[in-house]
Amino acid sequence: MRQGPRNLITDVKGLYVGNAEDHTVKSGTTVLVGDKPFIASVDVMGGSPGSRETELLAPDKMVEGVDALVLSGGSAFGLDAAAGVMDELRKRGRGFRVESATVPIVPGAIIFDLLNGGDKNWAENPYRALGARALASAGEDFALGTAGAGTGALTANLKGGLGSASIVLPSGHTIGALVAANPTGSVTMGDNPNFWAAPYEIDGEFGNLGPYTGALSFAQTVRSKRDALMNPIANTTIAIVATDAVLTKAQTKRLAVAAQDGIARGASPSHTPVDGDLVFAISTCEVPLEDPILNAIHLGHAAAVCLARAMARAIYLATPAAGDAAPTWREKWDR
Repeated sequence: MRQGPRNLITDVKGLYVGNAEDHTVKSGTTVLVGDKPFIASVDVMGGSPGSRETELLAPDKMVEGVDALVLSGGSAFGLDAAAGVMDELRKRGRGFRVESATVPIVPGAIIFDLLNGGDKNWAENPYRALGARALASAGEDFALGTAGAGTGALTANLKGGLGSASIVLPSGHTIGALVAANPTGSVTMGDNPNFWAAPYEIDGEFGNLGPYTGALSFAQTVRSKRDALMNPIANTTIAIVATDAVLTKAQTKRLAVAAQDGIARGASPSHTPVDGDLVFAISTCEVPLEDPILNAIHLGHAAAVCLARAMARAIYLATPAAGDAAPTWREKWDR
């Protein structure tokens, strides 16, 4: 496997990502948009999800073309970010046409970041404006770490963040992942700097430390009482995986299912009752499949690998800020 040229989800041609943050609130929003509507589906494995417009992504639902996807902080307040994106897309004439009406289709998902030390005493919900700002900034290059939807993210023992990664397969298909990594679990192996995603690392993208080779007890693979006191148990990892492969809506659903393994490879534990783990999968439908079964297997595996790597990159690239509820990976180990 090899990275795409940017090692970002935007290595899938025709996709763009924008971020907007409020560092006083310690939260933000990330938007993915395309040159044209894309096929999309979703899979939810967490016990506490927060989402918008996800039911229409089921394979049996009529609407196939999605105009944008939104990942946001803010818990349920953050769902309003998609409304700001809808407003701006409508001005651009983007959306599902029903006679003379145009309705932008903008599903979204949120992480819980309301107890991270930021000032949440706002007079007006800030996420609608953050959504509009994020869309306006969308491009092929974008910031990772303490940026966008990952601005206020936390893990069990470290600051979380926004991550992305890509893979170009021998078949010529590209897979990319984008994640707001805010898991209840830890992305590192026990009280060590090594990432759970280490076996999948490419070109030292998150420190080149390799896996931890010592023994880990059960207690070292779950949150300790100390971690739970530092970071309350209210979390979620939300992600998007994208490909240029020509997929149906049903095949895109299977891609989302397979990609969930990336969350399980990137954090321990995952998919808990207090996480809202959710993965959107999208297809820009540019590169045909040569073998529908074999290509689908390879795409699903690549999506999971990309997502695990993106989670590690999110934490590895996080930067400190005043009032943080947890240290960054670099503060703790890169000295």
